[in-house]
Amino acid sequence: MRKKKTWVLILTAVIICGISSFLYVSSHPKSKNANQADSASAKALQFKITKEDLVNSIEVKGKSSYAKETRIYAPFNGEIKAWNVTDGAQVTKGQLLFELDGSPLRGEIASLQSTLKKQQLEADLANFKAAGPQGDAGSIAAGAVNEDEARGRFATAEGRKIQQQLNEVNDTSLQLQLAKKQEKVEQAVFNAPDDGIFLFEDSAKIPKSVEESARIGKIVDLTKLQLVCTVGEFDVFRIKPGMIVQVKVEALKQKKLQGKVEKVSKFAKSGTDQGTSSAQFEVTISLEPDDQLIAGLSLTGTIETEKKASTVVVPTLAVMHEKEVYYVMLQNAQGAERREIEIGLETPEKTEVLKGLNEGDTVVLQ
Repeated sequence: MRKKKTWVLILTAVIICGISSFLYVSSHPKSKNANQADSASAKALQFKITKEDLVNSIEVKGKSSYAKETRIYAPFNGEIKAWNVTDGAQVTKGQLLFELDGSPLRGEIASLQSTLKKQQLEADLANFKAAGPQGDAGSIAAGAVNEDEARGRFATAEGRKIQQQLNEVNDTSLQLQLAKKQEKVEQAVFNAPDDGIFLFEDSAKIPKSVEESARIGKIVDLTKLQLVCTVGEFDVFRIKPGMIVQVKVEALKQKKLQGKVEKVSKFAKSGTDQGTSSAQFEVTISLEPDDQLIAGLSLTGTIETEKKASTVVVPTLAVMHEKEVYYVMLQNAQGAERREIEIGLETPEKTEVLKGLNEGDTVVLQ
């Protein structure tokens, strides 16, 4: 009986040792892996302080357009006698573009001239009659007429003065109409007002007749293109004329251009200055000439608003603050300690450190 109990105790001890060994072996690798994971995690949240160029920028999007466009409008109603230019042709200032039939307009000019001449002759005749014996009030001795006749002569004289003034007004009006029509008929032979490429308003339909002030086409300067975009009210005060812009062409991934801010609107675009949405302001960016750059392309520009050369920077993620105090957790031999810093230029990725850190320091994010 004692011998049986001894074997039971030995067997129980073996089982307990086996279970203990299994648990130790099973748990030990996991502990090691956990330590390795903790170490890797700690290492991933360490940041080295570096010295580099820091740039703050604003990204804008828009379409390319011609910076200089000269619109061509029809000077008067008329038939096109001849076109001397084709769509997309290079033209020089003073070159004949088209010729309008000015015959109807010349007829109107002749009619106005006749009316004007007739009025002048009628005025001369009225003055001649007024200067005759019946109209010469000075030739009648004082007291030779009664009061009623005197009043009649006075009314007649005043009527002639009023008629003369009306004739002068009519003459002035006719002369203005005549001058305007003469100016128009001189443009029947229409010459290019500027150098550039001529483009029809509708290249698929070349007009055979035009109406006054109708837009026929335009002359564009292919060497001067621009990017017109909009920015919000929180960015408009950061952008100044003369700032450099790096431009990418969406259709040409490898094409990179340089531009410059030319103008920043001081007024919000119509319709964006009301309601709760942010007001939008127009920014014009000039683009450097390029053979592949044409109007209508989608462009993305990066405007450099601030730049600090070779400055101490820390990842913005590692910077913390309490009220007006900024600080980081600085790694040292004993662990991590709080270090207050003074910051300068901030970007979403990096922050300039003016005081508190040196190049080569390590900060941690706990």
